[in-house]
Amino acid sequence: MPSIDISQYQKKKRPDAKPEGNDLFAFLNKDISFGSKQVPDKKKESLYVELSTLLLSGIDLRTALELILVDQEQAKDKVLFEGIRARILSGLALSEALKETGQFSDYEFYSIRIGEETGRLGEVLTDLSKYYKSKIQQRRKIVSAVTYPAIVLLSSLGAVFFMIKFVVPMFADVFLRFGGKLPWITGAIISFSNWFDRYFSLFLLFIIAVTVVYFLKRRSEWFRKISSGLLLKIPVVGDIVRKIYLARFANTMRLLVSTDTPLLRSIALVRQMISYYPIESSLLKVEQDILQGESLHKSLASFPFYPAKMIQLIKVGEEVNRMDYFFEKIASQYTEEVEYRTNTISSLLEPLIIIFLGLVVGVILIAMYLPMFQMSNSF
Repeated sequence: MPSIDISQYQKKKRPDAKPEGNDLFAFLNKDISFGSKQVPDKKKESLYVELSTLLLSGIDLRTALELILVDQEQAKDKVLFEGIRARILSGLALSEALKETGQFSDYEFYSIRIGEETGRLGEVLTDLSKYYKSKIQQRRKIVSAVTYPAIVLLSSLGAVFFMIKFVVPMFADVFLRFGGKLPWITGAIISFSNWFDRYFSLFLLFIIAVTVVYFLKRRSEWFRKISSGLLLKIPVVGDIVRKIYLARFANTMRLLVSTDTPLLRSIALVRQMISYYPIESSLLKVEQDILQGESLHKSLASFPFYPAKMIQLIKVGEEVNRMDYFFEKIASQYTEEVEYRTNTISSLLEPLIIIFLGLVVGVILIAMYLPMFQMSNSF
């Protein structure tokens, strides 16, 4: 194969071009990870798409990495890919090179290693890019569906807080100067304002304490068990969270099974990849059951977290030896259901929150102005 001059692929910038990252939409599309050492999912998707395309077109791995390297504009990305390229030039396989960076998961390491061993590296990289693309799209749709209602709700609570904390006490002082009997609704609002002002500091300390406990204990087993159990019991929200993780479980299993990964290894990798207590704890028991000769669907059926319909589809997949196909169907079905439910809830919440805000603010204003109307009628 003739050598490729990679200099022709170097990006040319116009003198008046704006630096990447200054655009508002670019910021909103960033994959944010709080304190995580892993490469962001968006960067992984881009890497696997470019690498699979180049390898499937017949370009060797070293040249493919050089082409990807010249396309990097951020310094940390250049350092990362230069390190990967140097490790491969020293004789390591791609899977080993990625693992040594400490910024890629075991799930990716074993998937890519299987692709290298079977000669299907390009196909495995294509599947990985599809996996991360699906994961990013699902997360974005959920975030976009709940962002507006969340902003409206927070704004509503902020407005109510301001009125209870500052506006109502001002009217209460005026009413105390005039004396007389206040309407019951006005007295109730003023009493609530006084109670809120008295216990506001304790309420704030409680919120801070809960937040500190969450960040300190969120990785402990007992906290994850209790919090996930409580979350799943919340109406509507629990069902959506459950389907999100079931779709992620099915999609990950599909990718591993399609690369001929042994079932036990696939389950172990899924358990490491999906850090959600109900799935982790159940798959730990599933591994032991399979070692004793139990089938996957029978072992999963002993856990209420997995729906009966999903168990039946897995059973059919085991019988016809098409588990990758059925896992793909399961993932698609649950992803579509999650998107539909979140969009429906978002559409319903928007007017309900606005109505709630209008009612609360209206009640407070009526309660504050009602004594003034009564005093004006007395003259």
